[in-house]
Amino acid sequence: MVSIIEAAGWPIWTIILASILSVAIIIERLYSLRQSLVAPAGTLENVIQAYQGREADEAFITELNAASPLGQILAAGLKTADSSRELMKESIEETGRAVAHDLDRFMTTLGTIAAMAPLLGLLGTVVGMIEIFGSQAPSGANPQQLAQGISVALYNTAFGLIVAIPSMIFYRHFRAKVDALVVGMEQQAIRLVDTVHTAGSSRRLR
Repeated sequence: MVSIIEAAGWPIWTIILASILSVAIIIERLYSLRQSLVAPAGTLENVIQAYQGREADEAFITELNAASPLGQILAAGLKTADSSRELMKESIEETGRAVAHDLDRFMTTLGTIAAMAPLLGLLGTVVGMIEIFGSQAPSGANPQQLAQGISVALYNTAFGLIVAIPSMIFYRHFRAKVDALVVGMEQQAIRLVDTVHTAGSSRRLR
């Protein structure tokens, strides 16, 4: 591997840096976007049960808010449960936008790496071509310099694609996963709003 890096020349270091950053983001996102961490099963049912049992006090809301991103959204709804339906939905939507923004963390960087890695490979290719043309002399080509130029051109192109392809795959995967998580949390928040205001209407009728 060391010999390959040496043969690829200095442009390869920009690609290696991009690959390290890409791997770090992928590992972090794989951990942070787990369903059990973002929207744990049973959270909504526990919240509804606590609300109906009149156990949704300040301490419960604070604990819920710190538990998960879904908890943050549902806690925002509970804080305005005594207000109108429109105000409750507005509070949930505002918190939901902040949660969605947090779930998108590092996604722009990963997408940028996926787009830029082939260009970094192209930069290495251009540098290699310059070395190839630099090997030409009136007395003939310098075989060693010619081989070095070809190595720089080919290795950088290959490494650029090796970094770009998995980065793009994971970027698309995480993008779809975030969208699915956000939609799922929106649906659960709507169920909470319906439950709260249906219960409120029943109390007023009594």
